Order: sequence, then C-alpha cells, then structure tokens
Amino acid sequence: MSEPTTHFGFREVPVSQKQRLVGEVFSSVATRYDLMNDLMSMGMHRLWKRFAVAHAALRQGQSVLDVAGGTGDLSARLARAVRPSGSVICADINGSMLAVGRDRLLDRGIVQNVHFVQANAELLPFADGSFDAVTIAFGLRNVTDKQRALIEMRRVLKPGGRLVVLEFSQVILPRLRRLYDAYSFNVLPALGKAVAGDRESYQYLVESIRRHPAQAELARMMEAAGLERVDWCNLSAGVVAVHRGYRL
Repeated sequence: MSEPTTHFGFREVPVSQKQRLVGEVFSSVATRYDLMNDLMSMGMHRLWKRFAVAHAALRQGQSVLDVAGGTGDLSARLARAVRPSGSVICADINGSMLAVGRDRLLDRGIVQNVHFVQANAELLPFADGSFDAVTIAFGLRNVTDKQRALIEMRRVLKPGGRLVVLEFSQVILPRLRRLYDAYSFNVLPALGKAVAGDRESYQYLVESIRRHPAQAELARMMEAAGLERVDWCNLSAGVVAVHRGYRL
C-alpha cells in the first residue's frame, strides 16, 4: 500500500517527509525569522501577539507552555505576564529556532522564568495537567497532524486551563482578500529572497497559510480535541485569528 500523503504548502508529500521538510524551512530562516516577521506584517505581529497574551488572561505565578515558541518572542511576553514567580516553557521541534530564541532572551536578561525544551507538538513530553495555559503562535499550520497536536495541548492543561491559538486565517472581506493574495504571493517570496536569501521557504509559508483551516473549522477541531467554550476573534479583518478553548 502507498504511504498516506499530506500537504506541504501546495504540494502533496508523504506524511513521513513533512516534518523533515518543515524543519529545513525553519532551520534556513531561523536567524532572520523575527526581522522577516516585522517586514512581512509591517510590525502588526507585535500587536497580534499582545492581543493573544491578553486573551490568555494570565496571572502572576502561573505556568505556561508556549508550543512552537521558536525564537522566544511570545515566550518573552508570557514571562512578563506571569512575573518571576511564574514559569514559561518555550518548546519547539526545531533546534535552530530554539538556539536563536535562547540567545535572544539571554541578551535581554530574560533568564529566570523561561526554559527551552526541544519537543514535538504531537507528542509533548509533559505530564497530564501540567500547565495553566498553553499557547501556540503561527505554528499550528506547520504541524503534520494538527488534530493530534490539539489533543496533546489539551492533555497537558490543568482543569480550568486554556489553550490560545494565534494563527493566520481566512480574510473575511472579499476585496481585501484579493489584495492580500497579491501581496502574499508576489511580495513576500521576493522579500524572503532579498532579506533572508530564501525565496522557497517563504513561498511555502505563504502556501501553508492558504492550506490552514478557516476560523470555524479550527474551532470545530478544538472542540473535537475535547476543549470547551471555544471561541475566536478576527484581527486585521481575519488576516489572523485568535482561538481560545478551555479544559473544564
């Protein structure tokens, strides 16, 4: 029997190959990842992340798992929210991204309450009920088995804990969607080539956004994973969305 396939951008690839292919993308762009985020979003990603952290409703002393935390940008914001008495684990499957994140947070003096763990979102190495909150920002669309990852993130939540997913989504205004598509497919890969020296990786990232579940579908997936009171907020007319669900 032939091996099942999944999408890697607009390509169909064997399931066993996607993790490696995604890993190559992020190893390639790791050192320029945050700069490219600023350029591609014109700085808007900072506001989106601020909204996501506020949506997590964290309190001093709580524990947070930041899945696909990569270069630590969101983890640093979470660390401020839980204060030194709390803790944040920045987990990512890609060692290159984690190395960049660790160095950057060290340079900023954020060392007391952030720890880095190399881990697969589909098989998290943490006990059931370990965290008050779990976040994943711009990472879910790169996971091979999104449903399994959602189940895992729900598993490691404490009762009453919440999962917050910040991800590119489906633009809700038709005219803006056409402009957004033109910008995404024409400008972003060219920008990736000019700044990061890698057009292909940013072509994949653009395509991966189009293959990611739309808002309502992702909400249904979260509910199927056992999360309750699932809701979402569109930001920038749906360019991104913040989903939230609880383990009750």
